[in-house]
Amino acid sequence: MYLAKVNYKKENVAQVLSLILKDIINENTIVICIGTDRAIGDALGPLVGTMLKNSDFKCPVYGTLDNPIHALNIYESIEEVKKLHPKGEFLAIDACLGSKNSIGNIQIRKGPILPGKGVGKKLPQVGNFSIVGIVDKIDENNRFSFNNVRLSFVLELAETIALSLLLAT
Repeated sequence: MYLAKVNYKKENVAQVLSLILKDIINENTIVICIGTDRAIGDALGPLVGTMLKNSDFKCPVYGTLDNPIHALNIYESIEEVKKLHPKGEFLAIDACLGSKNSIGNIQIRKGPILPGKGVGKKLPQVGNFSIVGIVDKIDENNRFSFNNVRLSFVLELAETIALSLLLAT
């Protein structure tokens, strides 16, 4: 269920998103940022995680550029986070594929992220709530072409999401 769908270029986007996030974030919130910096299109999560870690964000954050949570370590990483925070309410953040018209949209959803779905991977669902940034379109073959995604675009999306979270706490 979508709680918000807003394009990152919209005026006051961070404030709009932060109002919704204020109702989601509480003392049990744990932020899990998914992705890898080895592919520009998939670096959204680790960029957001790093920005939050380098700020005065109040909630625990996992998944940064230095310690990413990605397909190769997601099972162990999620298990470890759940052990450390047994009462945690998880807010997952990831890049996502969508229609061409939805590129640049930031969505807040009630429910988990399905990491890797857009590239045909079956990985565990993550999150009670989720934030996704749509970074590219799904092509005819359901494969993600990371070569077409600009770092400046992913960075802007990440900055918007990080600012939204900071304003919400």
